[in-house]
Amino acid sequence: MNIDSVLHRYSVGGRDFHRIELREAELINSELCGADFSDADLRQSRFGRTNFSYTCFRRANLSETIFWGADLTSADMRQANLREADLSGAKLIQTQLTEANLLKACLCGANLSAVQMDGAILIEVDLRPTSDQRTDLGRANLAGADLSYANLSQALLTQANLDGAKLCRATLKSDQWRDAFATDLSEASLCGADLSYVDLSGVNLRKANLRGADLTGTALTYAELKDAIMPNGNVHS
Repeated sequence: MNIDSVLHRYSVGGRDFHRIELREAELINSELCGADFSDADLRQSRFGRTNFSYTCFRRANLSETIFWGADLTSADMRQANLREADLSGAKLIQTQLTEANLLKACLCGANLSAVQMDGAILIEVDLRPTSDQRTDLGRANLAGADLSYANLSQALLTQANLDGAKLCRATLKSDQWRDAFATDLSEASLCGADLSYVDLSGVNLRKANLRGADLTGTALTYAELKDAIMPNGNVHS
């Protein structure tokens, strides 16, 4: 099946495209809201600025696929393979990414507000801001996610759930003289998280819960820790 066949079927009411093979497809500024691409092979495709809200990509192979500026609001991408995918500037509000593989994916400037990423693989993922948009992970569920070596510089993680997450050697440092924003982990839950050898200099951790977190080799220079719960349970004044 080719992309023209998909668009024609969709235009007459078809929504079931599960398990299709459609590698290297190109689809820009199109509408596929509510379609079912579960278990599909869509590797190396280009889907810029396309509306995929409420679409199902569960267990789909989306490695190296470009979703820049796409609308993936409330999409089901659980257990999807998004290795090295480009989701920069995409809208992923309330998207389901539980146990998805986002190894080396680009999420620069994406809106991930209230996203579900528990158990996701986010090793070396790039979550930096773009020139006009800050990466928003406010209230995101990242419990148990692997964010080792991820770049979270200037990301908004207010009230995010990072319980048990692996952030070993991730980049969160904020330079107050250079960066437009400080990385914001205020009111985030980091219970039992691995923050070993992370530079948290200048990061906003106000009212964050760090109970049981591993801070081995962690730098906290100029970090905002007012009312944060420290690994030993004490509240930082």
